[in-house]
Amino acid sequence: MPVPWFLLSLALGRSPMVLSLERLEGPQDTARCSPGLSCHLWDGDVLCLPGSIVSAPGPVLVPTRLQTELVLRCYQETDCDLCVRVAIHLAVHGHWEEPKGEEKFQRAADSELEEPRNAFLQAQVVLSFQAYPTARCVLLEVQVPAALVQPGQSVGSVVFDCFEAALGAEVRIWSYTQPRYQKELNLTQHLPDCKGLEVRDSIQSCWALPWLNVSADGDDVHLVLDVSEEQRFGLSLYWNQVQGPTKPWWHRNLTGPQTITLNHTDLFPCLCIQVWPLEPDSVRTSICPFREDPRAHRNLWHAARLQLLPQRGWRIDAPCSLPAEATLCWQALGGGPCQSLVPLLPRVNVTINKALELPLLNVHPNLCVQQVSSWEKLQLQKCLWVDSLGPLKDDMLLVETQGPHDNRSVCALEPSGCTPLLSMASTRAARLGDQLLQDLQSGQCLLLWDDDLRALWACPMDKYVHQRWALVWLACLLFAAVLFLLLLFKKDRVKAAARSRAALLLYSAEDSGFERLVGALASALCQLPLRVAVDLWSRLELSTQGPLAWFHAQRRQTLQEGGVVVLLFSPGAVALCQEWLQDGARAPAPQGPHDAFAASLSCVLPDFLQGRAPGRYVGAYFDGLLHSEAVPALFRSVPVFSLPSQLPGFLGALHEPGDTRPGLLGERARQVSQALQPALDQLLQVPGDPRDSGDGTRDGT
Repeated sequence: MPVPWFLLSLALGRSPMVLSLERLEGPQDTARCSPGLSCHLWDGDVLCLPGSIVSAPGPVLVPTRLQTELVLRCYQETDCDLCVRVAIHLAVHGHWEEPKGEEKFQRAADSELEEPRNAFLQAQVVLSFQAYPTARCVLLEVQVPAALVQPGQSVGSVVFDCFEAALGAEVRIWSYTQPRYQKELNLTQHLPDCKGLEVRDSIQSCWALPWLNVSADGDDVHLVLDVSEEQRFGLSLYWNQVQGPTKPWWHRNLTGPQTITLNHTDLFPCLCIQVWPLEPDSVRTSICPFREDPRAHRNLWHAARLQLLPQRGWRIDAPCSLPAEATLCWQALGGGPCQSLVPLLPRVNVTINKALELPLLNVHPNLCVQQVSSWEKLQLQKCLWVDSLGPLKDDMLLVETQGPHDNRSVCALEPSGCTPLLSMASTRAARLGDQLLQDLQSGQCLLLWDDDLRALWACPMDKYVHQRWALVWLACLLFAAVLFLLLLFKKDRVKAAARSRAALLLYSAEDSGFERLVGALASALCQLPLRVAVDLWSRLELSTQGPLAWFHAQRRQTLQEGGVVVLLFSPGAVALCQEWLQDGARAPAPQGPHDAFAASLSCVLPDFLQGRAPGRYVGAYFDGLLHSEAVPALFRSVPVFSLPSQLPGFLGALHEPGDTRPGLLGERARQVSQALQPALDQLLQVPGDPRDSGDGTRDGT
């Protein structure tokens, strides 16, 4: 179940006490002044156009302070709306110009010239009011007798009744004069809701007000509206921006009850919720529940974007106002933090969605704009000119300072600080200090910013980098060439070692069980650096070429490549060998169309008889299938191994003489034994095997 985050009404319930409000009768706006002033409210609203600040021609009235008070505007006894009363305090700004010389006596003689002192000082004061989704501007004319004018002193106040607003809304009020002689006053206020006011019997929207429960459930936020099933209401989500108008984001007309689910990525500090009954002239009530939510502030920074504008301008686009400052920094090519140019170029407050201009004479790809946030110190940084001017450059930023008596000093901005060029430091700038000064004097550096005391220069470092790294690159190339040759030589050796020993397995195809055993041995040997040839895997070639031709081709290729022929002895193979030795003039007939062993005896036995077998042949038999003495004496001129008990020696005979490390052979023997043993055990357990007839061909173990 979601855990309630906070429970509140449709309006913002932050007032800890219940207030009783003054009631105003009728819909008419009014204005009244403090004693000594006269004022008039223009009929209807006016355009909100502050204009630019102009110089005051003399003493003028200007607003100095704003005060608000909540009242009720009632049309009937139980039909009232919440209304904001605004009081504007006024003061005199500027001085009368005193006449000099003869003008003073002429003005004394001319009574008409004293009229300004006896007339009224008049001002047109604008009140601007904004509460989503409405905005109003009204104009007040105020007069004060010139005789009462004392520069810099307050002359009184004007009270306006009133601006209607929704319960729980956030309202903003501005005040300025036309023409405008100073910066406008502004005030932001969050209005209470039905619970904070004694208005339940006066404001109809409070009679059946829905309740809103905002709860968090993992990454989701639920807006649960507890209203009756028959009640219809409007729900709007909008971004309440201080700088600029509000931006609607989502709007629906719904029938209660409803649950609206928002993902945590949709949350922003300025995301507000407005709900109102779908009735004529219903009051809209707003809340902004995510102002202090850390997730909302993180989302705001992730959504913010820096944008480059023409003529060295830039802008930050974001859904909400950012409590941050902007500054320029210098990003070096080698990485590291962007080095701030404060106090050379001071920080400025960020205004979102508004074009700002950078105080630069020229732009550079290494110049970046950095936003520093007061919320968790997050930063948003972008090197705006990388896209238009290319990637970062290996330039050195020089700071030139003008001292007394036209003395100047130059230092280079480095990660350790600003290093004087003519110093004994061991930094890059100090080592190239003389050359950089010559570049600066010869006009090879780009002027980025300048004032009366300091200047910023970007000096290219490419030529020094090329000179310094030329020998390093040459050494690296030579090292790479040597390394490549070594790797190539090692690769050739590994390749030769992997391909130098081919193994041709010859056996007598007695039954399917023995063939499975031979196949297991061949597959296990293939996992080692050996190339194995066996007739089991060449049945198509055997059928096409015949056993004798296939054996001759395989034997010739194996021996030419320095490989070895492996004779796998079994009772059947021993019988064929003895038959051939007893009747050497006639080779025994093959036992089947694929029996390469019988076909090979005519070539294998002459090699043994003529002493050519050592180094080219290896013998082997399987434990439990044959005694070592059963192998004919002629074939014992080469190593004969019992498998798998003598696998290390067998594998050592198959490999090159230089690759006989005991540890490596032991590990390979273990792998081959694991693959061979299941097939051997299965063959030995076959019931009724004719070779188990006690003819002395099996081991007694």
